[in-house]
Parts: sequence; structure tokens; C-alpha cells
Amino acid sequence: MSYQPKIKDQFTDELFEAILKLENMEECYRFFEDVCTIKEIQSISQRLQVAKLLKEGKTYSDIEEVTGASTATISRVNRCLHYGADGYKLMMEKLEENSEK
Repeated sequence: MSYQPKIKDQFTDELFEAILKLENMEECYRFFEDVCTIKEIQSISQRLQVAKLLKEGKTYSDIEEVTGASTATISRVNRCLHYGADGYKLMMEKLEENSEK
């Protein structure tokens, strides 16, 4: 059984195709600074850090102190780690692979 995204539509497909075309960090910054607000980018990056810390077994209070994330955000990320589409897990594995090279 293949994964069926809940948010799939033509516009989202085109967005993700555009993201996949980005070739380096500078291109990512340029694209995301135009597409997202600074707060949106910070929120997304904060959630990734929360996921990494949860994977490391850190407590909510430790994560809140390090990232500034609310307990609601930490709880949401934790739910995604356990019951979501495995996107955080996939990305963390890819980041770990890159850091080992």
C-alpha cells in the first residue's frame, strides 16, 4: 500500500516540484524568503529541532528551554512522530546520513 498524502492537489504538487529543483542552500534561502514569512520559516525550522530533540529523548521542559517552542507545538510534533506520515523521521534519517559523510 502506497502513501496517500492528505494535502495532495495540483498546487501542492507544483510547490513540491519547485522545491525539488532547488540546488543549494542559497537557492533555498532565496526561494523560501520570497514564499514564506520569516516567522513561517522559523516555525518550520523550530519544529524540526523539536523533532530531533524528542528523538534524542529530551523532556518537554528541556525542549521548551532550548527551542522556545510551546508545549502545544512540542505535543503536536510528538504526535506526528508517533502517528504522522513519517516525514520527520525520513528527514532526520537523511540529515544523519549527510552528517556521517
